[in-house]
Amino acid sequence: MNKVAVLPDDAPHILLVDDDNRIRALLSRYLNEHGYRVTMAEHAASARQRIGAIAFDLLIVDVMMPGENGLDLTRWIRNDSSVPILMLTARGDPNDRIQGLEIGADDYLAKPFEPRELLLRINNILKRAAAPAPAEPVRDILTFGDFTFHVARGELQQAGETVRITERERDMLRLLVEKPRETVDRLALAGPAADSANERTVDVQINRLRRKIEKDPGNPVYLQTVRGTGYRLMVDM
Repeated sequence: MNKVAVLPDDAPHILLVDDDNRIRALLSRYLNEHGYRVTMAEHAASARQRIGAIAFDLLIVDVMMPGENGLDLTRWIRNDSSVPILMLTARGDPNDRIQGLEIGADDYLAKPFEPRELLLRINNILKRAAAPAPAEPVRDILTFGDFTFHVARGELQQAGETVRITERERDMLRLLVEKPRETVDRLALAGPAADSANERTVDVQINRLRRKIEKDPGNPVYLQTVRGTGYRLMVDM
């Protein structure tokens, strides 16, 4: 029998939500061997209980589960938490993955997958979440309309009230405010593991961010599309 690795107290803690016993066992052992503490949940109800009791660093959520599926669970989590979420899906329809991104997932991985790819995606998500603020930002606080973005804290506020954003949304805002009113190309917004698929997901994540900052997301005032190139954030000068 394989022994569970003894991990330091500050090891990242992952909640793995999947109804497949074999996948839970395999991934839990693999992630534990690579330095992650893993708690498992076999369905959404169990996941809710664990989320209420433990502060996790990242959630891995399977889409296809009996009863409440992974999309419903993610939607519930995003009501009051910005914890990074990586979704697992066996579905071939890209619309399902797009829906996951729209409701707040940070990344997705289609089954079957290599455990090493899952590990790389986890590492990238957690690195982004822990990334230090820019050492010398040109401006630490930028405003657009009644919104304020604090670059160092990565905090978005509207009329003094905090707007909940995900780590991916925070990353994109930081990239956009580095070049206020200038175009940031989609490849840069896709992140360090950019490829054509990730570039397409940028559009989904931008639309999700627009719903938080635009009165009419279909006719954006602040987060504008530069056709064929990327996006620009029209901050106050």
